[in-house]
Amino acid sequence: MMELALVIISTLFPASVILILPSGPMIGVISEVVDIPPGFSAVSIALNSDVDIVRINGLDVEQCFPMQKNITMKFTNKQIFPGAWYIGLFNGIGATRTQSKMINRGREYSFSANVSVDACINSMMTGEFCNNTVYPLSCTTYEVYKSNALKDTVMRPLMENAITCKSNLDTFCVEEGVINTYSLDITNVAEELTINAVNIRFNNTTSNNASSANDFKLMCFARHGAMPSESLHDYSSDLTKGPLIIRSPLIGRLYIIVSPFNLTKEFGGTRGSDVKVCYSLESQVLQCPLGKAGPNCTMGSYTLQTVLTRGSRPFESYYLPIGEGASSANFPLEPLLNNSSNGVQTDDIWTYFTLDLPRGAAGRNIHIRLSSDVKISYEVYARFGGLPSLDSWDYYYANKTRKSDQSMFFMLYHSSDDNVDFYIIYAREGTWGFGLRHLNTSGYSSKGQTAMSLSLEGCPKGCSSHGDCRYSFDASGLTSYSFCSCDRNHGGYDCSIEIVSHKGYAPSHYLVFRSLIELWKVCAGHIVQSIFLIASNAAAILPAYWALRQKAFAEWILFTSSGTASAIYHACDVGTWCVLSYNVLQFMDFWLSFMAVISTLVYLTTISEVHKRAIHTAVFILTALLAATKATRSSNIVLVIVFGVVGLLIGWLIEMSSKYSSLSIGFSLNFLQSSQTIKQRLRELVKKTLRRFRWGFALAGFVTLVMAASSWVLENSQTYWFWHSFWHATIYTSSFFFLCSKVDTVRPENPPPSTDNYALTRQDSFPRNG
Repeated sequence: MMELALVIISTLFPASVILILPSGPMIGVISEVVDIPPGFSAVSIALNSDVDIVRINGLDVEQCFPMQKNITMKFTNKQIFPGAWYIGLFNGIGATRTQSKMINRGREYSFSANVSVDACINSMMTGEFCNNTVYPLSCTTYEVYKSNALKDTVMRPLMENAITCKSNLDTFCVEEGVINTYSLDITNVAEELTINAVNIRFNNTTSNNASSANDFKLMCFARHGAMPSESLHDYSSDLTKGPLIIRSPLIGRLYIIVSPFNLTKEFGGTRGSDVKVCYSLESQVLQCPLGKAGPNCTMGSYTLQTVLTRGSRPFESYYLPIGEGASSANFPLEPLLNNSSNGVQTDDIWTYFTLDLPRGAAGRNIHIRLSSDVKISYEVYARFGGLPSLDSWDYYYANKTRKSDQSMFFMLYHSSDDNVDFYIIYAREGTWGFGLRHLNTSGYSSKGQTAMSLSLEGCPKGCSSHGDCRYSFDASGLTSYSFCSCDRNHGGYDCSIEIVSHKGYAPSHYLVFRSLIELWKVCAGHIVQSIFLIASNAAAILPAYWALRQKAFAEWILFTSSGTASAIYHACDVGTWCVLSYNVLQFMDFWLSFMAVISTLVYLTTISEVHKRAIHTAVFILTALLAATKATRSSNIVLVIVFGVVGLLIGWLIEMSSKYSSLSIGFSLNFLQSSQTIKQRLRELVKKTLRRFRWGFALAGFVTLVMAASSWVLENSQTYWFWHSFWHATIYTSSFFFLCSKVDTVRPENPPPSTDNYALTRQDSFPRNG
């Protein structure tokens, strides 16, 4: 037995549920794919987090579990089937907003998952402990009527061929309680699968005399994709009474177990316990001729070919019937229906379509549309891995009251008498079968034209014209999926849910008056919040004015641009006006704010403009990376302050290095004549440092900086407008105080000559003796 492990570690915002699906990845914070091999025995999933959700009301989706601190799950090959399984972590359930414009820095939660797959090294073995032998049924193409065992059950005049499958071992002899396991691979769409036991006999003559006993059973259980059992199976039959017949079997691997029952009861006591049943297992897959399908192969079947959409994203395409000459994404149904009915008028005619979704396309959605100029008389059925019927389907639409409402992967957008429009969300990779059931074909020739469209698309309904369709890859990098980034007024998977409504309706004058009052409160509150968030950026005028007065033009441009960008960004954020895209405005706001903080600290140094330009260039790159990648993180503020302090220290070091170099030269020349000590020079350096700042303004700058940091911490979704406005005012005011704290050290343009140098020149001009 071997073990395959996958470890997922991530940090994310509050999480709600873990979802495990055998389909494409749903949009969440994390989406991981685990490819389970066919010969696996068990899958173990261990989830650890500091989230603990005890209960969620209204949670009714497939394989969905509320997140807790520790979750351990184990699935055997009797519970799930092999293939690609996706694990998604979500922080919202139902009709919730998918994008938050206002910054909401809540607590972060950690999440880790370990997925281990136990697989049997030998493909012929299976079971939880890899101790059960699987006998594959090898298949060969075979004419229908050459099989004596199945001749009586196969009466299909239109059946073209059959595939007969047998085990390499002709005969199996087993006693009661012993199970033989078989596997059968179905590679193409088939009409019927028949499983039969032939040459049934007992292992001795005495037992054979009782072979006609009524209580003896040779039970057969079959299951698609997973190991069957007596209590968990898809199909079952007593092979002593007749073969097991499976209509429209699914493509993939079918597991079959056969075991005798009631042998001890039939032959009695100890003697009966030695009795074994011998049999040969045989199966036959019946296929219709090309272009035919359905009961007795009398219905039309069409294979759809992929046509890539020009300029589309990967895997996005539409499908057309091969050889029908369709030139657009819509193809007419009536000509195909004529071929399906073969001139027979009945109320139950089917037309089938099959298409293949390639590997990696599970992040896309199948879009099905029907449109007509009269009332549509079709029912649409879809099934993965085979052809649908009234008894077996995955999704369907019959009318407004009969449809697949119970599935979260079925999304109906428009339903009327002459138009049907729905999506299959994140369809599984592989073969899909679609069946159109025509309810009344007796007068189809006199009716209008119906057009059908099958396509593989990204975001459903184009995000309802209320958002942008984005594309990304899941954590494995194998599947590209799409998702909607909604505007501030809409949310939901497809941006179709109105979060903020400006419309109202009331049935009476009282309710109208009351609604107007409530609307006025909401609007007035929204206006006040918008004014605070936008107008508070006027505080940037203070540092910009002081920088201009000191002829620090670079700082003047930076503070002016920062305040302007922040005001425009928040005007767009509250829904007033967007001069650029939201993401661009957000980047400019954060980037210029970061630069304003760092430039304030660098300004406090007295280094040359050459050194300042070097420091600013390095800071430009670092702050741009911070603003472009998760700009709203609280840790960014700490990093920005660290960058600013480092820039300040570098500036001071440059100053001290230049001064100490001149001091060292003067000290070496006048060491014997000078009475000053190194200690005295250091005292003078400290005094000069203290004299270079106005410490009252510096203290005020530190106080307002602490207030700004406190407002950043106190922000939440309810008080964001107030504390973030307070942040604008205090952070710009803090910069103003720090700028004012620097003493003006600008030297006059024409400084007078030094008297020391003048005296030294005169002394050197005297003539020397001798």
